[in-house]
Amino acid sequence: MSLIPVCVLGSLSFALYKVLVLLLRRPHGIDLDGPNRGNWLTGNITSLFEGGVDYCVHIAEKYGGAVRLHGPLGETVYVSDPRALHHMVVKDQHIFEEPNPFIMSNKLVFGEGLISTVGEQHRRQRKLLNPVFSTSNMRRLLCILHPISDRLTSTLASKLPADGSHREIDVLPWLSRCALDGVCQGILGYPSNTLSAAENDPYAEALRKIGPLIGKLMKVRPIAAIVMQYCSPYWARKVLDLVTVPWLPTQFMADVREMRHIVETMDSASRKAFSEKKAAMKADEMPNSIDTTCRDSNAMTSMMDIMLKANAVSSNMERLTDAEMLGQMNVMVFAGLDTTTSALARCIYLLAKHFGAQGRLRSEIRDATKILEDDSDMSSAELPYDVLMNLPFLDGVVKETLRLYPSLPVMARVTSKATTLPLEFPTRSRSGGYTSAVAIPEGTFTIISILAANRHRGMWGADANEWRPERWLSSPLAAPSQAQEANCSLDGEDVASTLRSAPVLGVKDGVRFPGVYSNMMTFLGGSHSCIGFKFAEMELKQVLATLVLRLHFSLPTERNAQGHVKEIQWKLQAFHIPVVKPPAGDGVTPQVPLNVRLVKKDDFIW
Repeated sequence: MSLIPVCVLGSLSFALYKVLVLLLRRPHGIDLDGPNRGNWLTGNITSLFEGGVDYCVHIAEKYGGAVRLHGPLGETVYVSDPRALHHMVVKDQHIFEEPNPFIMSNKLVFGEGLISTVGEQHRRQRKLLNPVFSTSNMRRLLCILHPISDRLTSTLASKLPADGSHREIDVLPWLSRCALDGVCQGILGYPSNTLSAAENDPYAEALRKIGPLIGKLMKVRPIAAIVMQYCSPYWARKVLDLVTVPWLPTQFMADVREMRHIVETMDSASRKAFSEKKAAMKADEMPNSIDTTCRDSNAMTSMMDIMLKANAVSSNMERLTDAEMLGQMNVMVFAGLDTTTSALARCIYLLAKHFGAQGRLRSEIRDATKILEDDSDMSSAELPYDVLMNLPFLDGVVKETLRLYPSLPVMARVTSKATTLPLEFPTRSRSGGYTSAVAIPEGTFTIISILAANRHRGMWGADANEWRPERWLSSPLAAPSQAQEANCSLDGEDVASTLRSAPVLGVKDGVRFPGVYSNMMTFLGGSHSCIGFKFAEMELKQVLATLVLRLHFSLPTERNAQGHVKEIQWKLQAFHIPVVKPPAGDGVTPQVPLNVRLVKKDDFIW
């Protein structure tokens, strides 16, 4: 046997040894109640995904804001209590760290971006990037999204019958292309144009495939992390070469090979785009300002242009390396693609279910664009930024959808040392009593349940599980400033609530969740919150405003040959995945089939 197979076998054996050590050191004895243990090896943590949204919310409502679950690495704490989450993501975030497999696997796929760095490196990156995603920059970038949303609407309209009747269309791939064009052109300045092109270019195709593949390969994250941590780059690549040889026939190995090809494609395209941006900046060819009425998105700036300029004027101590800048490019595009596609699909699906809400939204957009009902030019909704972002019902639709169906339903953390987690609402202990604090051993995995937190009845009301966009209409439109939000203490009165006469949603008796967006946890909080949430919100609103003004959506009604009507079901995986339930569908293929037709005058009535 040659030296290379021996070394590779040794590396894999060492990785297996480290996994066994972790299994033998699994923490136990956490004084919390929870559901039955389940499988002796994997525990019951897989029930979060098998049971879907209802199960994730049910266990929090039954057992409280901190629940004991069982996973392959021991007892896991499932958290949705506002005070506990404040400690996890803000006050004691240095104790509740992102798991090493998460960090290392992200670094392997995306490079040194925000989701794959920790400590001082993460702080330095965040300091540079925070101003880049300011409201003023979002205002400048909106006109990039105008032609993209127009193109999506026109593409769907071109598929409809001329007589005004409806046609069933799977809108998911078109929403995905729209989101892809938005992030590529808005964030990178990369003209993907997938809505117009007959075929995607290799980079766009790689971006489209990477999200589902990451979900499939989540189980190999611990092994990948150990190999990266204990092997040099040379030997890590040798291990990769061995496990991606083409003669390994299983589907799993095929997925690994596909992932490697996607990562290499992304890396090559990102480096090329980055080099071109740097060369243009040095030649002073990048535009210094934007005409907000401009229709040529290729001539506009992008988030990458803004980041490069900000990095160039930073001090040597704070400046990011080229590898870090490349990492930001990869992370931002990935983070903005599948999450935006999922949120857009869910919004359209919910509007298709609720005709009243769809009509009300359409009427609001029509009034804002000053288009009369008998005007034939209803093809565009190019609203100015401040008008778009402050349409009350559109804001309610987006916020309510993001609250009930966050694109990332859960996030994992691991404790770096033993600690005590305080609770705002007493939760059930093992003995059957109630406790207001729980001791967490070192090395314990914890789960931030964004889904359960956003549906907490004690914070959002008895109807927290209902989709009601109008609930946001009674809440003050003016959001608290960042300084005010930073001063909102879980131990005292909410500063922002004293500035308004009306109650603020998600705040009760001075207690609030530590999220950066409208008191919900959808985009997390603290220094690991989603840095691009303003861009995501803007893109959602622009696409919805353009689509709803011209098109009407409803659920499928036609029966197939067996007499079955398509019913859409949302499976909970890494993201919310829409499928068609059997027997009308296979329950596997992602799709959102909806009846689509051109808008009629009656569709503005609600």
